[in-house]
Amino acid sequence: MTGVLPVALEESTKTLQAILAGGKEYVCVMKLHGDVAADRLAEVFKEFVGEIFQRPPLRSSVKRRVRTRTVYYLQILEVEGRNLLFKIGCQSGTYVRKLVHDIGEALGIGSHMFELRRTKAGPFTQDTLVTLHELVDAVAYWREEKNEEALRRVIQPGERAVELLPKVVVKDSAVDALCHGAGLALPGIVKLSSEIKEGDLVAVLTLKGELVALGRTLMPAQSILEGEKGIAVKTERVVMVVGTYPKAWRGKTDLTPA
Repeated sequence: MTGVLPVALEESTKTLQAILAGGKEYVCVMKLHGDVAADRLAEVFKEFVGEIFQRPPLRSSVKRRVRTRTVYYLQILEVEGRNLLFKIGCQSGTYVRKLVHDIGEALGIGSHMFELRRTKAGPFTQDTLVTLHELVDAVAYWREEKNEEALRRVIQPGERAVELLPKVVVKDSAVDALCHGAGLALPGIVKLSSEIKEGDLVAVLTLKGELVALGRTLMPAQSILEGEKGIAVKTERVVMVVGTYPKAWRGKTDLTPA
């Protein structure tokens, strides 16, 4: 490894797909436009847990068409007059301000979002946050003293980003082919998460637990376990640097592990 900072920064951008695929948690302050009983609030909040339909607001970065999103939990934390503090766990891509508006409509009094704080994204929580000052100090210490200790405290390994994804573990002989963008063939697989379904985003790991790539499964776990030939995972994002593991495939057109 030539240095922890360049490697960590490269891994962080390559694993964003895994973080975006994970759930989010927010703490939100909503302002009610009228008075409402506590039991009515609790009743309506329960109606918005589970699969909901949303049309993104006018100011959004996506097309304004109705789509489904999943709300895992909604928890009212505090009510003070017409100010309501709540916690929400939801699927990535859920618009909380739109949810707040819809809850107000369901209550019959209207409401709007006053303040929002994200407290979790995938496996990362606010407990793992560091300040920019801490990062700047760690980088300076690394550059001036050639010491990586402080950086290793503030920058987490790429493997942390895929903690919530299903896993596929591969043989050492399959790693370099994957680093070149090859699909993962069945003979290269050692073990995998039993809940994997066709089309799932998965993390492909070495026997040592190192992140090689992100990929999309082409068959469910049972078919992978029972099969002998074919491509099980289509590689979508290579994370590991080419050459980390020795080449063990036979030719330019055949990337099956030797």
